[in-house]
Amino acid sequence: MRILTLDIETTPNLADVWGLWKQNVSLNQLRESGYVMCFAAKWLGDRRTMFVKGSDVALSAHHLMSEADAIITYNGIGFDLPYLNSMILDAGLTPPIPYKSIDLLPVVRKEFKYPSYKLQYVANRLRLGGKLEHEGHELWIKCRNGDEKAWAKMEKYNRQDVKLTEKLYLKILPWIKNHPNMGLFHPSNTMPVCTNCGGVNVVKNGTRMTQTGIYQRYYCNGCGTHLRGRYTQVDASIRKNILRQAT
Repeated sequence: MRILTLDIETTPNLADVWGLWKQNVSLNQLRESGYVMCFAAKWLGDRRTMFVKGSDVALSAHHLMSEADAIITYNGIGFDLPYLNSMILDAGLTPPIPYKSIDLLPVVRKEFKYPSYKLQYVANRLRLGGKLEHEGHELWIKCRNGDEKAWAKMEKYNRQDVKLTEKLYLKILPWIKNHPNMGLFHPSNTMPVCTNCGGVNVVKNGTRMTQTGIYQRYYCNGCGTHLRGRYTQVDASIRKNILRQAT
């Protein structure tokens, strides 16, 4: 299973306004709408971080998204992915091949209580490192104006965000409840496999009773995920006997 971590940077909207507070900007005041100026991406487990800017953004993003089985983002559902979809559509391209979205922001919001849910705060809180410091809004303006030094800093900033996002993913992996089932990509059909990390360092950890039966409970020593067997104890016993007879 190929998992891609992705982060975009966008230009601000440009508009004519008469004030700085509670402005209602109409379409005829909008001079230029924001767009994806660059993005950084990294395949999970790969040391190399990719960076793309300029006119290659739409096509490159489409290619990478189509190669991915799942895409990790931080607020990707509300920001990164819709922005990229808009650029892909504007470029006349068809939708990328379907993939699973792993947005870490909803996970952090649901599972933990922090005073801030910004990536900078969460990463620092968990001692994963920090975002690259920069001059703020001016950096985006300089990049839009073609300042090469500003672009060099933006590239480092964008790459660092991707690395932080991947570190956060690995840190909170056992807390992700809707993670794509990594066990489906494992060649073994006889041993338990962690659904979140795909590892086989899984041990039995008691049982769990539901309305449909009693299931074996497991714990992954690799990533810390708690998981449940696919079959009830009765179903598992019948399946075991069938496999034994077949061999």
